Amino acid sequence: MPTYAVNKKARFDYEILETLEAGLVLTGPEVKSVRGKQMKLSGSFVTFHNDEAYLLNTHISKYKYSNVKDYEPEKSRKILLNKKQIAYLTGKLQEKGLTIIPLSVYTKGRKIKVEIGIGRGKKQFDKKRVIKEREEKRDIKRALKGDY
Repeated sequence: MPTYAVNKKARFDYEILETLEAGLVLTGPEVKSVRGKQMKLSGSFVTFHNDEAYLLNTHISKYKYSNVKDYEPEKSRKILLNKKQIAYLTGKLQEKGLTIIPLSVYTKGRKIKVEIGIGRGKKQFDKKRVIKEREEKRDIKRALKGDY
């Protein structure tokens, strides 16, 4: 189950409350490009139109051996979810401060899946606190290891 893209900023900028797995609708050259790790998830998010979920602002570079003339790398791509999941996520989206963001793209069998998370934005002081705690843990490990 190789991972092709990870949204590192998502876990830093958002407190992830819940995660879901969904399928991703791609064309043939897009699949080849994703498998070549030519995908960026930073700044992307999930929206809903006509009871369907779409992934926006995801950059998938053009496959270099493709003969598609007018390719849009940041077009909206459909996410495959069932009706209960879509209803649940639209309800969560109505709550104040919650957003739905992609966390990673990976394969499961031959299918390309996207892990989406329901997140609440962190404030600046929360981010600083997380960095401080991480540095303190690192210093403690160094002191116990004897590298100081």
